[in-house]
Amino acid sequence: MTATTTTPVVPLPRLTGVELRKLADTRAGFWLLLIIGLATVATSAIILGWSPDEEMTFEGFFTFGLLPSAVLLPVLGILAVTSEWSQRTALSTFTLVPARSRVMIAKIVAGVLIAIAATAATALLSVVANVIGRAIGGDGSWHVDGSLIWQGLLLQVIFVLMGIGFGALLQNTPLAIVLYFALPMVWTLLGSMIKGLKSAAEWLDINVTTTPLSEADMSSGEYARLGVSVAVWVLLPLVAGSIRVLRREVS
Repeated sequence: MTATTTTPVVPLPRLTGVELRKLADTRAGFWLLLIIGLATVATSAIILGWSPDEEMTFEGFFTFGLLPSAVLLPVLGILAVTSEWSQRTALSTFTLVPARSRVMIAKIVAGVLIAIAATAATALLSVVANVIGRAIGGDGSWHVDGSLIWQGLLLQVIFVLMGIGFGALLQNTPLAIVLYFALPMVWTLLGSMIKGLKSAAEWLDINVTTTPLSEADMSSGEYARLGVSVAVWVLLPLVAGSIRVLRREVS
């Protein structure tokens, strides 16, 4: 009779908590989160200091305040994956959790949660900024179309998952960051310069298809184009990157 031992499965919520903690544990992650916070505060300060009174509304503060996190949170998503290889923590991570797919799921869930947190923090900051704006003579309107709230959240989730996908696929921090920003920009330029690509760019240029998310009540056609571009720029890198993470030899 032989004795067998089994390694207890780490619950997904605990894995997600670990991944969330990793986002701030590294020096790069900590400073990136700090910069995102300061930049978001700066957007409110810009509106309060230089914008006309009619632009000092909750909607104005909220939509403008989402820009820093939309640009920088994907970098955090990239670091969430590439740091496992650059910091040489992949060996310990996958030794403690041999099922690599669960680690990737935890990273994706953590990315979605940080996007939700960033959107909520922006909304809270917008409330404070709007109160200040109203006190100094601004419009102070609290009206905001409900679609702008969840479309703003969707924008954050799309970009942070795109960052995770690029990080998983390339597994090299500088390369992933450069290509994350460069490839969509190149495609945008080609789509605007080459007539034969203009119709395709309407469906495949994620910079174009995500623009309506900042406007109320997107049409079904705009959602269809967004879905196609997300499949190419987000789902495809996520799937291919996850497969590479599952198969890569850890040394």
